[in-house]
Amino acid sequence: MKRLGLLGGMSWESSVVYERHINEAVRKRLGGVASADLLIRSFNFADIEALQAQGDWVGAGQVLGEAASDLERAGAEAIVLCTNTMHQVASDIERQSSLPLLHIVTATGEAITRAGARKVALLGTRYTMERPFYQDALAEQFGLAVVTPDQAGRDEIHRIIYDELVQGIVSSESKKTALAIISELGREYGIEGVIAGCTEIELLIDRSDLELTYFPTTEIHARYAAHWALGDEGEI
Repeated sequence: MKRLGLLGGMSWESSVVYERHINEAVRKRLGGVASADLLIRSFNFADIEALQAQGDWVGAGQVLGEAASDLERAGAEAIVLCTNTMHQVASDIERQSSLPLLHIVTATGEAITRAGARKVALLGTRYTMERPFYQDALAEQFGLAVVTPDQAGRDEIHRIIYDELVQGIVSSESKKTALAIISELGREYGIEGVIAGCTEIELLIDRSDLELTYFPTTEIHARYAAHWALGDEGEI
């Protein structure tokens, strides 16, 4: 089994879920008391969030790239960035480490393709929904059509993530709001699935809440990483 280096703590609420999914996948495959071989670099999310708010993606990339380099020196064999939003700086991480970065968009795009969906909604932070790095990669690599909520919807989803979910607050009212936004996207665009494009969204919305196909990126990415560590690259 290969050793994974996790860049987590963005926020720790979802990082904990990453560790659980990775370890569950390893135990399911190997049985008994088997668990994953992990190195974890967790951040003070307040520092990362400040860089996001300032639009300092260069600074954020430097911080995460240096951390990836530290994990490499510590013996990691691949990097798992436990967040959707910060894949904005994936290329900075790859420049500062020679390790493979197990990219969340690759894992998600493969899962969507296997499910047979072609048009999907993307919910996430404002940065993920409005900056091109995520949607462009899904379109270019997998030929997917990706839609996002209108401005009011994007603002509300972003607020729910930062004011509630990353602080461990899971509100039934916010769930209703998010599901209403998804329903509107379904009526307007005829989407076939929904990407939980922020790892914390999975704390709010479960598969049982939706009739559409659900793509929870934390679970998808974590299982992708676990299978890579076990020698089954690309399998989910």
